[in-house]
Amino acid sequence: MSENKFITTLTKKKRIDSSNFLLIVTICLFVAMYILGLIVYNNRGFGKFQTFLNMFIDNAGLLVAASGMTLVMITGGIDISVGSVVGLVCMILAYGMERMHMPSGVAILIVLCFGVVFGVVQGWLISYMELQPFIVTLAGLFFCRGLTAVISADTIAITNKAFLKFANFNVVLGHVMNKRGKLVALFVHPNVLIALFTVIVVWYILKFTKFGRNLFAIGGNEQSALLMGINVKKNKFFAYVLEGFLASLAGLLFCLNTTGGFVEQARGFEMDAIASAVIGGTMLTGGVGNVIGTFFGVLIKATIETLIRCQGTLSSWWSRIILSLILCLFIVLQSTIVIIKNKSKK
Repeated sequence: MSENKFITTLTKKKRIDSSNFLLIVTICLFVAMYILGLIVYNNRGFGKFQTFLNMFIDNAGLLVAASGMTLVMITGGIDISVGSVVGLVCMILAYGMERMHMPSGVAILIVLCFGVVFGVVQGWLISYMELQPFIVTLAGLFFCRGLTAVISADTIAITNKAFLKFANFNVVLGHVMNKRGKLVALFVHPNVLIALFTVIVVWYILKFTKFGRNLFAIGGNEQSALLMGINVKKNKFFAYVLEGFLASLAGLLFCLNTTGGFVEQARGFEMDAIASAVIGGTMLTGGVGNVIGTFFGVLIKATIETLIRCQGTLSSWWSRIILSLILCLFIVLQSTIVIIKNKSKK
């Protein structure tokens, strides 16, 4: 049996039993929450299709960051530096364009290269030096957040015309008739198209490439992966390199929304990415995950925030409380699945 077929056979049953079940639960939860919003807050604009599109506009950066998080979590790792990387990228973009008068294209190229280099460093420490992912990425979190403050302790607003033009460009998807009988354009910004393309690419990598199958095998059982001839260190290394690049890309998309940089930007963003991946069916223990589930995990977070805004009187912090409860629910589901599997093996 070839290596590819062996890996596929090893991981197929686990994905069917765990990932697909959790994915179905995630999609059903999103549909239920969205229908609830249509019923309760339809008169407050929740039912408008543009409101739905705004969920993607507001969370384009999170979609990319959570996709990268899914990759490393499938290997059994984690990256808690994502939020600080996003904040640092926003600051570098703002400082580069406003204080150093860089062309927007040069500033964007610099932050994307930084993401790759950052991923190389973290990936090398985790895979080849065999340090714990939590400790390495915690150090990365402190490094990026500290460097953000060193660059500038003040808020820097981006006024670069080319950057703002790209950030505010409307990609018109169609038109609808409003209550006043006027045609209203339905639109998204370019960051949404970039985010959706990224999700598709990550889905393809995990579904159809040898590298993706290797990640599942490594997360499922690292020792078994070694016995199958998989270069565990190399594959884990490239997973973190790709995660570093996606974190910097997420920072770019985040900055297209905020058009500025400040020290406290994107604080807690990494927790949103982890929560989206877990709610989407990615197992904390590794070996099971689905970027489509992560996509719906992000939509669940966005729906909660939209419901809170439509309600009008609740604090925005309620979205964190509700998201944490849902996260706990999915962690319990994951633990239950593991317990059932262990009992079935006896």
